Order: sequence, then C-alpha cells, then structure tokens
Amino acid sequence: MKISFSKYHGAGNDFVIVDNCNKQFPRETEVIKHLCDRHFGIGADGLMLLEKSSTHDFYMRYFNSDGNESSMCGNGGRCITLFAHNIGLINKPTHFMGVDGEHSSIIEDDGLINLKMQDVKGLEKGEGYYFLNTGSPHYVCFVDNIHGIDVAIEGKRIRNTFNSNNGGTNVNYVDIAGDKINIRTFERGVEAETLACGTGSVASAIAYAVHFNDCKSEYLVNTLGGELKIRFNRVTDFEYDNIWLKGPAVHVFDGQIII
Repeated sequence: MKISFSKYHGAGNDFVIVDNCNKQFPRETEVIKHLCDRHFGIGADGLMLLEKSSTHDFYMRYFNSDGNESSMCGNGGRCITLFAHNIGLINKPTHFMGVDGEHSSIIEDDGLINLKMQDVKGLEKGEGYYFLNTGSPHYVCFVDNIHGIDVAIEGKRIRNTFNSNNGGTNVNYVDIAGDKINIRTFERGVEAETLACGTGSVASAIAYAVHFNDCKSEYLVNTLGGELKIRFNRVTDFEYDNIWLKGPAVHVFDGQIII
C-alpha cells in the first residue's frame, strides 16, 4: 500500500502528517512506529492523521512515535493547522477537534501560528515540582541549570514512576534567564528528549506564574528547537483559561512511502 504524507516541524518537534479523510490509513501500532522510525522509516516524534469532523473543520488524531494514540500535542496542533491550510481545507482562522476537545488556531500575518489550548482546572504543588494537565500531563521542575541535567536518565526515571497509574507523565526541566523560560523536555511515548514540547511549554509557563507569583502578558519559552510564546488568564492559582500557544510551523517536504 502506497501512502502520501507530509513532514512538518514546530520548533524542531517533527511530525508525519497524513490526510486520512478517506479513512484508508491503517491505524496499526507497528505501521505508525515504523513510519516514525528515524532509521527505517520517515522519522518523526509523532504522526498525525487529519480526519473529517461533523462539527468542526477537521479532527486531529495524534500518535507518538511508539505507535500508540496519545493525548494532545501543542506543536502538532500548529503543524496540522498549516497542513490543513496548505491542502486547501481551511483558510484562517480554523476550529478543530482533538482528543482533549475543541481547539481554535490562527495563522498570523508574521507566519506564526496561534493555538488555543484547553483550560487548566487543577495544579498540584509538590516538593520540588508542579504537576498539571495542559492537554497532556506534565511534571515541571525548576533547576539552576537545565544543561547540567541528564534529561534522558532523570526524565525517564520520573516519567515511569510519577503518575504511573495514569500512563506516566512528560517531564520538564526549567531554568530562568532574564525574562525567558528555558526548558528541556522528556516526552512519554517518544521515550526521549525532544527539541520542543508545546504542552510542556504551556505547563512550564503556568508553573512559572505560580512559582514566582508573577503574571505577565506573555511568556517567552526557549526550547532546544526555538522560541514559543504563551499567554493565559489566571483565574486562581489552580485554574487558568484563555490559554494560547504561539510559535512556528514549518513544511519540510512531501513524499510517498510503501508499507
């Protein structure tokens, strides 16, 4: 079977995207895992299917590179917005559904894409960490120097031991430089550090607001793959709404592959 696909990335967080409106894509774990493999497949942190929706412009179905369907991906949401625009499905703005509910997104005049995230309705403050769900679960830890952390080892340890009854967690290490938040993220499902994480950047910005009791009009988050911008409304220390994630989405190439 021959499949047409597109490759996109958002701040280095890369994805294979397939138009699956005809429902012909074989949603099998081993197929998706193979396509995401960087040695034997196309190579990506995840795969997204753009599918029809009876109520919205489209449905975003997201799989991690381990082949399993997963929770919301913020960088993926921006990339699939640009993909939908490039194939002529939408103009701008757009409203689409994901596994966590409805999202709005806007392709701005500067080429960046602004994605509305789900409200955060709970935040756990633990000893040395924050835990919250921004469409995906995130553990946030503030450190003196993120480059002194072995993210592969430490991130994997926390990912597998924290929130283990609910599939584990993504793990974010954060330090502060001036008015910018620096972040490194270990992503579950990828089981490795990624160059950027959209939901993790949102979680880290909210944790920053709580940790330093400092609400800004916009938060700048430096990932290994580029800068993301986050803004939100603080309802209480544990509730946040009107959350927007703004950043790049880049079309890398199109191709076909036989599976």
